[in-house]
Amino acid sequence: MKKDLLTVKELAAELRMSPKSIQRAYRKEEIPVQWLGRMARFNLAKVQRAMARNGRSRMRRLNGNSTPQGATAGASRRRAQQKRPRSVKRGRNFQGSSRRVS
Repeated sequence: MKKDLLTVKELAAELRMSPKSIQRAYRKEEIPVQWLGRMARFNLAKVQRAMARNGRSRMRRLNGNSTPQGATAGASRRRAQQKRPRSVKRGRNFQGSSRRVS
């Protein structure tokens, strides 16, 4: 017998996603949620329709229909994270030089 309403963990296992991603999606109202008291429950068919409508369907990625990212997918992000010189000096050596010695 298949369940009508799934918990966060059950839905995450069904969609092959992390429970944190499911929580993030229903908090942003990207997927429909039904509240039973303080417990969040999900209808799998409604969630899949909402994900397809929002363009966030993992099913396309799992089936291989999407285009794979190339080797340069994160190149701009890596360039942005290069080390830059600090504008403020920090540390023991700098603090020691600013004190008065008597």
